[in-house]
Amino acid sequence: MTIKVIITGATGMVGEGVLQECIANPEVEKILLINRKTTGYAHPKIEEILHSDFNDISSIVEKIRGYDACYFCAGVSSVGMKEAQFTKLTYNLTLNFAKVLASVNPQMTFCYVSGAGTDSTEKGKQMWARVKGKTENDLTKLPFKAVYNFRPAIMKPTAGAKNVKSFYKVINALFPVFRIFSHTFFLTLEEVGKAMINVTLHGYNRPVLEVKDIYQLSKG
Repeated sequence: MTIKVIITGATGMVGEGVLQECIANPEVEKILLINRKTTGYAHPKIEEILHSDFNDISSIVEKIRGYDACYFCAGVSSVGMKEAQFTKLTYNLTLNFAKVLASVNPQMTFCYVSGAGTDSTEKGKQMWARVKGKTENDLTKLPFKAVYNFRPAIMKPTAGAKNVKSFYKVINALFPVFRIFSHTFFLTLEEVGKAMINVTLHGYNRPVLEVKDIYQLSKG
C-alpha cells in the first residue's frame, strides 16, 4: 500500500525533516506541500501550493481532495507573544485548516506536531502548553479517520536540511552522546517522519504520542 500525504510547515525544521523522510520512503506515493513560501525542493513526488492564508483554504479545496494523511508541522514560537495572539496563530489557524480538510477527506489521518509538555487539561500555568492542549483536544473531535498528536522534545535534523537553527547544529554534534542516555527524550527527524508514515498505514492505540511512542512507531 502507498499513501498520498499533505505536509504543512516544510519551510521549517520539523516539516522539512518530515518531507525528507517522505521523499525517501517508497510507501509515500505523492506529497502535496502547502506553504506560504517555496521550500526549494523539486522531486517527482512533490506538488507545491503557495497559499498565504491558512485560516481560509477554501480556494484550494479541489487540490486537496484524495489524500490519505496530513502532517501538520506548521507552527510558531510562543516567545514574546500574548495568549490571544498565540491562540490565533496556533489554535485558530490549525483548526480552521483542519476543519476544511476533514470535510473534504473524512478518511484522512491527521498528524499534528505540538510538543513535549503540552497540557491536555488546558488549565496549567504555561500558556503555550494550554493552547497546544486545547488544539490537540479539539482536533480529536473532528471527523477524520484518525488524529494523532505528536509531542516530540529535542530532535536531530536530517542530513542536508536547510532550515536548521544554530541551537540544533549544536544538538547535531552532541546527539550521539545524548542518545546513549535517553531514547525517551531525543529523537531524529527521520524517526518522526517514519512514525507519521507508520501511524498512517497501521494506526496506533492512543491519540497522544509522547517521545517513547514516536520512537516505537518509527521502528514499524
